[in-house]
Amino acid sequence: MPVYTLPELPYDYSALAPVISPEIIELHHDKHHAAYVKGANDTLEQLAEARAEEQWASLGGLEKNLAFHLSGHILHSVYWQNMTGPNDGGGEPLAADGVGELAEAIRESFGSFAAFRAQLSKAAATTQGSGWGVLAHEPLSGRLIVEQVYDHQGNVGQGATPLLVFDAWEHAFYLQYRNQKADFVEAMWQVVNWQDVGRRLAAARSRTDVLLLAPRPAPERPAP
Repeated sequence: MPVYTLPELPYDYSALAPVISPEIIELHHDKHHAAYVKGANDTLEQLAEARAEEQWASLGGLEKNLAFHLSGHILHSVYWQNMTGPNDGGGEPLAADGVGELAEAIRESFGSFAAFRAQLSKAAATTQGSGWGVLAHEPLSGRLIVEQVYDHQGNVGQGATPLLVFDAWEHAFYLQYRNQKADFVEAMWQVVNWQDVGRRLAAARSRTDVLLLAPRPAPERPAP
């Protein structure tokens, strides 16, 4: 049985139009995301064979392949959930919509929603080659950070949890936006599902001791 499986889309192919065309959604999910899932499963099998045969010379390349495919699978799985139809998403997170915790976290970490939006847009639009712009929760400080991810796994703070991801690979937009990556990133703000982003922040904050950088103090023994 495969370890990783392709998740179903939470909407139909046309749900994000006109921001993202049905053709792009179908190809992106059914072909590109599916390829990362298959790649991760195939690499796990190849690693098992390498261990069994003690072919350690192939380990470096296989581990790199696993990181690439697995990170692609994870980021795409977040990406689909991060979006909703233009009539239901977009704008900015507001307390009146039940995402006040997220709105306050953005203000504390970036100064304002406008400043955060500008930074994430630039991170996605100016990623060298293929990659992502990512809003993540950084567990050591408890703050939100923007990460510029090359391919699927570069420039990432270890332990950070992705909350909102903008796919800036050409397969995410080229059929519709051609070479205007910045226009695609700007349009993406119309379909952000802030409810999903807010749930991810709450989940990230609920996980304590994600990074154990120092031993926990031993419990005090009761007096005899």
